[in-house]
Order: sequence, then C-alpha cells, then structure tokens
Amino acid sequence: MSAAHDHAGHSADHHHHHHHDHDPAPTSVVLYAPAGVVAQATPVRRAARRLAAHGLEVRIDEAALAKHQRFAGDDETRLAAIHRVARSGASIAMAIRGGYGLTRLLDRIDYPLLQRSVEQGMRWVGHSDCTVLQLALLAHGKCTTWAGPMAAYDFGGESVDEVTEACFLEAMRGELEAVGFRTEAGFDGLELKGTLWGGNLTMLTSLLGTPHLPRVRGGILFLEDVNEHPYRIERCLLQLHQAGVLEAQKAVVLGRFTEFRKSPLDRGYGLKSVVDHLRSVTSVPVLTGLPFGHVATKVTLPVGARVRLVVQGRDVLVAW
Repeated sequence: MSAAHDHAGHSADHHHHHHHDHDPAPTSVVLYAPAGVVAQATPVRRAARRLAAHGLEVRIDEAALAKHQRFAGDDETRLAAIHRVARSGASIAMAIRGGYGLTRLLDRIDYPLLQRSVEQGMRWVGHSDCTVLQLALLAHGKCTTWAGPMAAYDFGGESVDEVTEACFLEAMRGELEAVGFRTEAGFDGLELKGTLWGGNLTMLTSLLGTPHLPRVRGGILFLEDVNEHPYRIERCLLQLHQAGVLEAQKAVVLGRFTEFRKSPLDRGYGLKSVVDHLRSVTSVPVLTGLPFGHVATKVTLPVGARVRLVVQGRDVLVAW
C-alpha cells in the first residue's frame, strides 16, 4: 500500500441485514490521528458535523492536527493520542486517516489498556494503516474491532456514500448482522464458519514474523489494497501462501484493489491473472467482490468476530 493516494469510487452489488438484540446504542465518537498527517482541518470539521447530525457527541482529539514530517505528530504524540482515546470512554474511536505511522508504535502500545476499552464497549474503527492496530489487538487481546470508514475520506468529502454511512451506523448500533455481495460463479453451496480477520494486504504482510500478527486458524481472511501493481499484490499473496497463512484459512475473500498503473510489460497480466494463479496454488476458496477497500462504497466488518459465510448461486452472505 502506498501511503499517498486518492480514492476511486466503486458501485457494489450489496445488501445488509439487521437484528435488534444489541449493546447500548453508541452516544459519542472521538476522532483521532494515529498515523499519517492530517493536512487540512476542513474534512475533519465536516466529518464531525456529519457524525453529529446522527445524534453522536463528537470529540476531536487534541493532537488530531499535530504535524511532524509525514506523520500526525511525532511518535510520542501519536502513542499518547491512542492511549488517551482508549481512556476517553467514547463509544466509537474513529481514525481520521491512515497513511503510514502505526507500524512505528506497535511495540509500545499498551494493549491491556486498549483491551479494557473494547471490553467496556468502545468500537475502534478504521482501515488501511489501521489494519496493523486492529490485527495487533486481535493478537494481543483477542479484541473485536471494526474495519470500516475513516473520518477524512469517508465523512469529510463533498458527499457521503449512502451505503458506507448506513452500514457503519448500523454496525455501530449493533443492528448490522450480515453483509452480502456478488461473487464470481463457481462457489454455489459453499458454507463455512470461522473468525473474520484481515484488512490491507501490504499492512498485514508486514506483520509476518512479528508478535503482532494473530495466529488465526480456520478463519475467513479478507484483503484489499491500493496503489499496488498486480505483481506486487501477487507477491504479497504468495508470501502469505508460502508462509502457511492462507492454507490455515477456510476462505480468502478479496475486496477492492485499486489505483495502480498498468505497465507495457504486463502483456495481458492483471488482477485476474493474480487470482487465477493464486487459485492454482492453493486449495482454499478464493472469493472476489467484497465491497471493501480504498473506495467510496465500503461495508463495515467485525475484525475478530466469528462469522458464517454462505454462497447461494453468486450471492455471498457473511453473517455474525
């Protein structure tokens, strides 16, 4: 994943389902910046207004607009922000943006503190660079967090994607119980249960060999990436395969892989070639079509939750 990128919209065939026996509704959200610098305050203020319009009390962390090189403040500042958010008692902790920076903090985060915040009902939400924080929380504290929207891009633009917003709000209220999408033919009748985990492919691969990668067996691994050429995506996927990570899963679910530049040397090689090759080397089902990634339309997914994946025809349902 390249840290500097824009986002491309993508319409998705999707649906979602809800249930109504859930935790107390969220009342507050804190917006914080654990990674890349937040260059402008306008998207943050816009996101705060939009979230407040849904009845949430919005706080912007005091260091949200701190700047140090390409980071949202130096390492001490960002580490303190994460710990301050964990102690804030907010219902939702939403990262303002990703970029790069959490990798620097992984060995120093107070995981028991963050685990207690999750046990008290805090929902940590984000994607991209936040993948490593979410996976470290799963590795160190068996915490469930949420792969989902971030303040600047998803809520701070000229408009908000309706599906992204509705899915996020329902997930936060405990009303969302499943997400659905269309996949390629060939998986009809597939039915599996396992731990849902994953996120950004480059970030997840960077955790191999560290204590911050959860050792999930029999899981359902979802992956996305941005600004990475298909051969770089393939290289990461093959590293996961050769390290035994893919073989330990019941399924691999691919989200969106966007914004790379084709090369004249590709000669017909592309994302489809990557998926075809991956399927040729692993017996684990590799599904495509999950509406998640660096795109406008994204579902909100519980990282670390036990889920059931069912395919009927070309329709996939992931339920928890």
